Amino acid sequence: MALDAQTLEAQTSQCIGMREGKDLILATKQYAKEDRAKSWFHTISTGLLLLAAFAGGYYPWNMLLRILFSIIAGLLLVRMFIIYHDYLHHTILKDSWIAKVIFTLFGLYTLNPPSIWKRSHDYHHNHNSKLFSSSIGSFPIVTKEKFLSLTSQERITYLFIRHPLTIAAGYIFAFAWGMCILSLIRNPSKHWDSALALLFHYGIGITALVTFGWQTFLIAFLVPSVISSGLGSYLFYAQHNFPSVTFANQDGWTYIGAALQSSSYMRMNPLMQWFTANIGFHHIHHTNARIPFYRLKDVYDEMPEFQQAKPTSLNLMEIWRCLRLKVWDPELNRMISYREIYS
Repeated sequence: MALDAQTLEAQTSQCIGMREGKDLILATKQYAKEDRAKSWFHTISTGLLLLAAFAGGYYPWNMLLRILFSIIAGLLLVRMFIIYHDYLHHTILKDSWIAKVIFTLFGLYTLNPPSIWKRSHDYHHNHNSKLFSSSIGSFPIVTKEKFLSLTSQERITYLFIRHPLTIAAGYIFAFAWGMCILSLIRNPSKHWDSALALLFHYGIGITALVTFGWQTFLIAFLVPSVISSGLGSYLFYAQHNFPSVTFANQDGWTYIGAALQSSSYMRMNPLMQWFTANIGFHHIHHTNARIPFYRLKDVYDEMPEFQQAKPTSLNLMEIWRCLRLKVWDPELNRMISYREIYS
């Protein structure tokens, strides 16, 4: 439907003076400055809250309270992971040996060994949403034509990786298997810390089981890991797989285009925004990964270019709309569902 003259004029006015491309990236540099005190405050406070939540799950009091603390621990693991993610981007606490110890232990416990996470995630940032490229560090995306040319086994594998239950079971498939076991099988000398992560994580789990019993093992160890891994997997999926996403082939791909057109702005309430450490401003993070998580909202509020973002949310209907997307259709210029592949 054609836009009326008043709407077109308003949109044109909004675009006047808007920075694009390299100019937009350069404009974000003023925000890519760490406040060391803030970085330590968020790291230490989140770490202490996480330890307190774990303690609440282990303590043998009212079962409902233990379950509540278990859920909170799972959400705090997500927040701490995003802080860890910023650290590995060299965005915060660079060259601090104390931070290195803290985050190395955290990465091992959460089955995100630093070597494999940094390698795969750096690759993801440099090749975000490229079609026909390796899916290292991200969920695979193929075109409708490419999908139809795959063998039956290749189609099953592709659809399995993107299946809602596989994403929900991120603890098993994304982290235990994908991040640790698979990397260890492929290159044990390069990713020896994957073995260390498995030993460290499940060593703590076995200790909890033997010392405190199976109920505590489930409540204080397994449930927080399952919650954080499932939510983390979905966030990573929906950041680049949402209804209004657009992709480009290798010739049409640009770094800033992938940041703004293929990375979402996930609207959240203030509480979930805090638990996810502002990672919902993902289009801004992909524009400049050196902006600390605690400054991403400032960029959004102060730079109108990022307020035209492609949104999604944690609304149940929106989650379903994201999860039903399977392949990219260049003719329709959008992601399509499984049923649409064969229509």
